Amino acid sequence: MPAVPDVTVVIPTRFRPDLVIRAVRSALAQTHPALEVIVVVDGPDDDTRDALAAVSDARLRVMVLAEKGGAPNARNVGARAATGSWTAYLDDDDEWLPEKVATQLALAATASVRTPIVASRLINRTPRADSVMPRRLPVPGEPLSEYLTVRRGLFYGDGFIQTSTIMAPTELFRRVPFTVGLRRQQELDWTLRALQQPGTELYFAAEPLVLWHQDENRDRISLHMPWEEQLEWLRRSRALFTPRAYAAFTMSVLGSMAATTRSRTVFREILAEARGHGRPRAIDYLTFLQIWLLPPGLRHRVRDVVLGRRRSADPVDVR
Repeated sequence: MPAVPDVTVVIPTRFRPDLVIRAVRSALAQTHPALEVIVVVDGPDDDTRDALAAVSDARLRVMVLAEKGGAPNARNVGARAATGSWTAYLDDDDEWLPEKVATQLALAATASVRTPIVASRLINRTPRADSVMPRRLPVPGEPLSEYLTVRRGLFYGDGFIQTSTIMAPTELFRRVPFTVGLRRQQELDWTLRALQQPGTELYFAAEPLVLWHQDENRDRISLHMPWEEQLEWLRRSRALFTPRAYAAFTMSVLGSMAATTRSRTVFREILAEARGHGRPRAIDYLTFLQIWLLPPGLRHRVRDVVLGRRRSADPVDVR
């Protein structure tokens, strides 16, 4: 292992030894070998510690936190411990394709700014379908808050960023840490805040470099967040969004979370938030209504038909 790897991979995990081993192996299998992998175990977890101890690669470091602090805190701990000039995050239930780091470093070398954030497309793999996300890349001059939130269709957004795709200079992650305690929209929150820093721009690799495993039958901590908490974060973060992006996020993402209440009072509150502080378009109103009127299962089936997503019997070839 090089004395000072140029890339540090940070993987937060807890109570998922089989999944984190898969993630670690995908990081260690990168075609760019000059890296270190720091797994931050988010609290005491003997099974995960023992599983990682069986991985015989000197590039792997394991940090076990004394108590649970959440994934954003674990990422921040890993970034502070990083020795690489670049840091890339990998969630424990995702995988990297072998060229991920090499491709992003090559793209970073073309950047015209001092602090590039480099992301990529990914393969979104569910039991029902495979799809490539984001469906399009940002165009020059497009506000990034709009790219990441504004929909062009009823059932899906075009823009997207996910934590396991992000690589940036380590000093940027130290200067702009992840928000501890935020359970949803962690990557959106971090990206929009980081882009406020001078000399920072977002670059996307056009090819998918990450496998995002969305086991829809597996409980995910990130899904457990009251809509009220998300609304509080949104209001605190209003300055990061254009009015158009604020309305789109409020009516689609926040609307999806709040719709489970089936409350007319909540319906009116979300609508008033979007109208009072954003600039909704016709597509936002239509999206909002279908979220509230269609049961989630039916909405997912209609979405798959509309988008023509491939069945799991015909997965995207990524190997």
